[in-house]
Amino acid sequence: MKRLWDISPPVHAGSPVFPGDAPYHQTWGATLSADCPVNVATLTLSPHTGAHADAPLHYSPDGAAVGALDLAPYLGPCRVIHAIGCGPLVQWQHLAHALVGLPPRVLVRTYAQSPTGWDPDLSAFAPETVSRLADAGVCLVGIDTASIDPADSKTLPSHQVIRQRDMRVLENLVLDAVPEGDYELIALPLKLMTADASPVRAVLRAL
Repeated sequence: MKRLWDISPPVHAGSPVFPGDAPYHQTWGATLSADCPVNVATLTLSPHTGAHADAPLHYSPDGAAVGALDLAPYLGPCRVIHAIGCGPLVQWQHLAHALVGLPPRVLVRTYAQSPTGWDPDLSAFAPETVSRLADAGVCLVGIDTASIDPADSKTLPSHQVIRQRDMRVLENLVLDAVPEGDYELIALPLKLMTADASPVRAVLRAL
């Protein structure tokens, strides 16, 4: 059995969410009893809770919903690149040491240790970095922060590059225990036919 790395944060009532997003909330619609054979939960949450895939609908009014997306970008060879302590933006020079023979998926680690709460000073991608990754044949980028754009951005320039280049995005990954290198990524979104994002159970598998 090839080694697996679970790169998804736990999802629970204390999970951090983008300010204004619906927090995770769970109630019980049915509970085990003499009259009921099962427990059944009812969940309320933003689709951007935990590790998640953004859909084009998230940043484009005529973009596709997450359930309509091809699954191929979310499954296959990827490279984890460390840019720990890079500051507010992941610039090209932060990745330059690990770009030879680049596979079509790139996940970037910026935290030495993932935070347990909301981080308003999260590291994001510089839009020029996303453009150059697209030029290199990358179809999916991922990051261990809540957004590929700064938390206070109103124009979302990196998301707009993603839209223009028809790329895919994973956010809120946990890469603390993952060495730099190449892996197989498995991070399939749910088939939510009207949603702008979907939680994923993201894992890496040794090649």
